[in-house]
Amino acid sequence: MTRAYRAIVGFIRLLTWIFFRRVEVTGLDHLPADRGGILIAWHPNGLIDPCLILATFPRSVTFGARHGLFSWPVLGWLMRGLGTVPIYRAADARKITDDKRRSGNLQSIDALAEAVAGGSFSALFPEGVSHDEPHPVVLKTGAARLYYRARQLAEPGAPPPVIVPVGLHYDDKSVFGSNVLVAFHPPLELDDELDLTPPADEPAEVGRERGHRLTAEFDRVLRDVIHATDDWELHRLFMRARSLIRAELASRGERPVSAPRMEELSQEFARIRSGHQQLLETDPDGVAKLERQVGEYDSDLRALGIEDHELDEGPRLASPLLPVLLAAQLAVSYLLLPPILLFGALVNLPATIVLVAITFAASKAVKDQATLKILIGAVLYPASWVAAGLLVAWGQISLLESYPTIPDTPLLAGVTVAVLSAVGGALFLKLRKLVLESWRAARVRLTRKRRWYAVKRLKMERADLYEQLAEVGRSQRR
Repeated sequence: MTRAYRAIVGFIRLLTWIFFRRVEVTGLDHLPADRGGILIAWHPNGLIDPCLILATFPRSVTFGARHGLFSWPVLGWLMRGLGTVPIYRAADARKITDDKRRSGNLQSIDALAEAVAGGSFSALFPEGVSHDEPHPVVLKTGAARLYYRARQLAEPGAPPPVIVPVGLHYDDKSVFGSNVLVAFHPPLELDDELDLTPPADEPAEVGRERGHRLTAEFDRVLRDVIHATDDWELHRLFMRARSLIRAELASRGERPVSAPRMEELSQEFARIRSGHQQLLETDPDGVAKLERQVGEYDSDLRALGIEDHELDEGPRLASPLLPVLLAAQLAVSYLLLPPILLFGALVNLPATIVLVAITFAASKAVKDQATLKILIGAVLYPASWVAAGLLVAWGQISLLESYPTIPDTPLLAGVTVAVLSAVGGALFLKLRKLVLESWRAARVRLTRKRRWYAVKRLKMERADLYEQLAEVGRSQRR
């Protein structure tokens, strides 16, 4: 692991720590220490997906990425520093012949395979493209070809490389301050027809057939580890079923009200998905009826603008003394720390407006938004802070010509303003979160008072739906 690699990974970890409220990692104990392997993951969130793997994987990992990304400013330099290997897609490589493209891809696969055979790890997204679907799209065979090539290049008698599926779970992939789970699953256990090292003289058609079979296995496994659904409507119903179960158990005193971790939410979603799949085979009409009931309950909650657990009581304020705390915070902010708020507003708000405008104009889909926010924000905000510092330093130098008695400290003034700009932005985010939470708490409490009959009816519906879902779970365990 080179110094450049460690420095870039450290920078990526900083960016992910800033963008996400919490990054959870599970399954690191599944990674073998005596061999290399291939990480396979789905690709729902642009460049954020590889960044999360880089930030959480405990060993060095080499990526394959489409060659067009290497021409991006800054990004191309970072990818080269990480040792990323270019992959030439037909859709992107129109300026080169098919023969040169295939030759380049063979060289890339050999480079990745040599690293894996030598005990390192490579990470690939078999879909080849990022997307906004709740399930993997069509997988390419490149990851399968890499696996078998690595086995061919491994030293005789060395343990074969492993294939580790990675689940990437976002609660809201494009929103700043959201949560994410990176789950490393146990290595795949292949059957005898797939768990082999192809001979060097194997016919090409035999190798292609085996590659397609392994790719189909990748697709099956990835669908399981990410808890894929056929469409977003079904995904939303599963999420609603999960939240109503949690809320009903909390109302009965059988579960704490505290916010769950992403790992726990992922496991609950997986159980609901599994039960749904099994029940479809035995009682499709019952499944359709239950989906309709959950959908109607979900629509009613959305119309009221509240969540399942808020049927029992309104959101708790940050403190019973919240008005006093807010007043004190505002007094301290405005009376004692005016430079922080001043520079926070003058510098960070315009930068935020520019960031939002660029993201809105440049992103073609939701999958691109988080990538653009991180890439542009990582440059725009520090540049704004530095620009503010330089402007103040220049202003003081200019003032010295007319007022030579003022302190000659342009460097100190510039650095102070730059720091205040950064700190002011952080304080603004904290204050914004507190205000939004307080506003929501007040709005939900008012809704519960004005719509008490609807709330009472929905609580009864939630209890009934919980009993139906619980019965489904009990029947599946019999």
